[in-house]
Amino acid sequence: MSDTLPELYEARVRDGSLQPDPAQRAALPEFERIRAELDAPRKGGLFRKAPPPPKGLYLWGGVGRGKSMLMDLFVESLDVPARRVHFHSFMQEVQQGVHRERQKGTEDPIKPVAKRVSDSVKLFAFDEMQITDIADAMIVGRLFEKLFDAGCVVVTTSNRVPDDLYKDGLNRQLFLPFIDILKERMVVQELAAERDFRQGRMAGTETYFTPNDAEARQAIEDIWQQISGGDDAPKELTVQGRTVELPRYANGAARARFYDLCGKALGAADYLKIAEEVDILVLENVPSLGRGNFNEAKRFVTLIDALYEAGTQLIVSAAASPDYLYVEGPGAFEFERTASRLIEMQSDEWGQAVPKKKTEP
Repeated sequence: MSDTLPELYEARVRDGSLQPDPAQRAALPEFERIRAELDAPRKGGLFRKAPPPPKGLYLWGGVGRGKSMLMDLFVESLDVPARRVHFHSFMQEVQQGVHRERQKGTEDPIKPVAKRVSDSVKLFAFDEMQITDIADAMIVGRLFEKLFDAGCVVVTTSNRVPDDLYKDGLNRQLFLPFIDILKERMVVQELAAERDFRQGRMAGTETYFTPNDAEARQAIEDIWQQISGGDDAPKELTVQGRTVELPRYANGAARARFYDLCGKALGAADYLKIAEEVDILVLENVPSLGRGNFNEAKRFVTLIDALYEAGTQLIVSAAASPDYLYVEGPGAFEFERTASRLIEMQSDEWGQAVPKKKTEP
């Protein structure tokens, strides 16, 4: 018999790879419930239907509390086919599939897309569920309904309670049935850990320079010279038939200004491609963010999510420290997670503990 989730967790605590936390321990029984039910035989008899799949889990809470770590530990323990993917990446994949089906004239384009993604997987583990795009909001309800009908189990993390998803979004009333589906088919549990496990990892080599002054510019230039050897050139990436240009590229590293990447109409697909192709990104002149540059700030959040998920090294010059980069405006709540990730990405452990990985297709 496989180890239970509580046993795996305690083993990691004993070997020092995890620090014990009461709130994390309190979340383990729900993960273990799903693991045990998925492991149990599910075939029906001649006159008996197979039992329904277990309810999934929607684990929400503040940034840096260990939600993603617990989900990864859970996926590691499973003996059934599972897919762990960042929610941004998954929805980008779905949008592309729906677009292809519409081009073919498919009457219900969501149906074949849902079938393809669910055919070989019993469990989906989505990291950082958030809905900010109206295109995602309009299809996610029907998509998840079909995944659940296909017998898939869904586990997801989020920094928002379900009722706050797509809050104040355009045509939100059309999105509300999706929230009802989540609460019906998943157990909603808060991870209310008191400690942010990312805060204590800032040390060693400086990779975040503030404010944007002559000293920061020189520090960035010195780093770039070490990386590039003084020899770089623009690099063009092709994303869905479009060209995205990185102004300077050398030895697997790219250098760009904030407005090169966030001041243009780029989206998740572009940032995922950059994160896939680049091992180090040097990003200069990140301004203070808020109501006045809200669209640029949203793109910056998406960019950091893509870099974080891919394990990309990030070197930044910015107008303020992460915690004070976005202090007012409608996106301030969502930016708490981005600030936490920016802090974690400065740590010595980031390069070793988060190996570069490819994004989902």
